[in-house]
Amino acid sequence: MALKFTADGLRLDQAVARFAEVSRTKARDWIEGGFVSVAGEVVKKPSYRLRGEVVLVERPPEPPPQVMPEPLGLEVLYEDEDLIVVNKPAGMLTHPAPGESHGTLVGALLAYFGHGPLEAPRPELTRPGIVHRLDRETSGAIVVAKNEAAQRHLSAAFKNRFVYKRYLAITQGVPREMTLIAPIGRHPTLRHKMHVGGVNPRYAETDFAVLARTEGFALVEAKPHTGRTHQIRVHLKHLGAPILSDELYGKRHPSLSRQALHAYELRLPHPRTGLFLTFVAPVPSDMRRAWEALGGLWPSEIRLA
Repeated sequence: MALKFTADGLRLDQAVARFAEVSRTKARDWIEGGFVSVAGEVVKKPSYRLRGEVVLVERPPEPPPQVMPEPLGLEVLYEDEDLIVVNKPAGMLTHPAPGESHGTLVGALLAYFGHGPLEAPRPELTRPGIVHRLDRETSGAIVVAKNEAAQRHLSAAFKNRFVYKRYLAITQGVPREMTLIAPIGRHPTLRHKMHVGGVNPRYAETDFAVLARTEGFALVEAKPHTGRTHQIRVHLKHLGAPILSDELYGKRHPSLSRQALHAYELRLPHPRTGLFLTFVAPVPSDMRRAWEALGGLWPSEIRLA
């Protein structure tokens, strides 16, 4: 839509930025691109000083939103022609979210594979190869498909519960060792949280075992049989032992700056051969130090970074 205005004494780029409510950089780009005329004549000089003339701005079409490749560095646990398994660090989104399209695993993979930007009318729906996800502050093993056939087979494996997942968590409190079946739905008043019961609850099942303990804390193994949002975090809160430093379902603890949850082991059928593959993501150093600071010892069979 064209914009028409008059101004006196302002530089052309200042006036366009003010009246079009855009940045000076974008205003200069429009001017130099020939999209701005003054008194009926195209002016391509951003510093042109206005003297009360009529300015007409023909807004150029906006380029489509894009998800950009970002060379963030990845720890690759395994890769072949069909899939790649990565040890995702804490703090990295799996894929773009509303208002957050940078610093994601998707962007890091685009750079890793030498791929250009992806056009993304809705970046949060741009999830090439993504068949499951980990929360931003959860570290650990995540598999990504490299072609459509692999994505189809892996998605079916997750849906049909042919994928074995083993997580390690440090908890505040010691949960019961049990298989917990407790449906999870959206929290009735806090929409960013999930809740046992909640709104439109769905079946959720997790096995819990205590591997080690210190006074008031535990090192817990969690094996989810379903993949509900925040499932392990919500189930541990329900058992009275929220994850250490999980600010959403518990509280921050000085020993760790993020929730103490790590996707330690992933076992799944290969999408081409059907043979089961097992991947282990060593426990990262921040969780290792946190458990040791609480007085805990790591079981010898747990692999540490």
